[in-house]
This record gives sequence, structure tokens and C-alpha cells, in this order.
Amino acid sequence: MQKKIEFKFKNPGESPGYLLGQVTLLWQRKHKKVLDPLNLTQTQFVLLTALGWLSRENDTVTQVDIANQGNADRMMVSKVLRTLEVKKFISRQEHPTDTRAKVIKLTNEGAKVLQKALTAIENADIEFFSVIDNKLSSFNSNMINLIEQNKEE
Repeated sequence: MQKKIEFKFKNPGESPGYLLGQVTLLWQRKHKKVLDPLNLTQTQFVLLTALGWLSRENDTVTQVDIANQGNADRMMVSKVLRTLEVKKFISRQEHPTDTRAKVIKLTNEGAKVLQKALTAIENADIEFFSVIDNKLSSFNSNMINLIEQNKEE
């Protein structure tokens, strides 16, 4: 006879991890629909956004800066940046003081596609999260708290 499996939660609707996973899958599908026509993946969009954000304050954004901003694995960032370079969305130049680093810059084409993607994603997010209406700031605060409390050092 098979051993009975014990669950802490009575049903999936009581499991925050399960629910977060379901919400994430739906949210990612919505993003994929708006990013596909722009020839971007979700990861490419996140890294372009990090670059765009960091470039507002700094003229010498590096791959490490982008990885840190996006809380991403450096090797993955390197691979994705190479793809974005092939697509002509970014350029890499010699760093003025660090010979090991490259300065990453948005190209004109990259800036155009990023602006289109930002508009599309922001509109998709507004629509997606509209169901929680006036509780959005509380929801965001809870997510920030989860991120801060669970970051790996």
C-alpha cells in the first residue's frame, strides 16, 4: 500500500508558493505576448531596462552593474548581452579605467525598442494588476519586503 502524502496546506489555494507560481506564469505569458513582436525575451527586456535605468545616472555602465541591478547571474547576463549586441540593441566599448570591463551602451535602435517595450510592458502590468485596484501599493510593499528578507548574500 502506498504511503499517504502529507500536505501542510489543505488545498493549492492555501499555498502562497503555489499561488505565486500561478500568478507568475500568467504574468510572464502576458509579457511574452507584448515582447514577441519587439524581438525581445523577458530576460532581454529586464537587462535592457536595467541598462536604460543605470545609464540615466552613469556613462560607464558595465556588465557587472547590470547583473547587480537585475539581481542576475553574471554568466547569464554575459550571454544575453552578446545576443542583444548581435541584435544591434547594445554596444560594448573599452572601459576608460578598467581593462577587464566593457562599457555597455544602448544603441539608437536599442533605445527605440526599449521605449516601445517599456510602454507595452507598463500598460500590460497596469491591466494585469488592475484587479487588485486600490491595494496595489500594499501588494508592492509586501513584494519588496519578501525580496529584501529573502535575498541571498
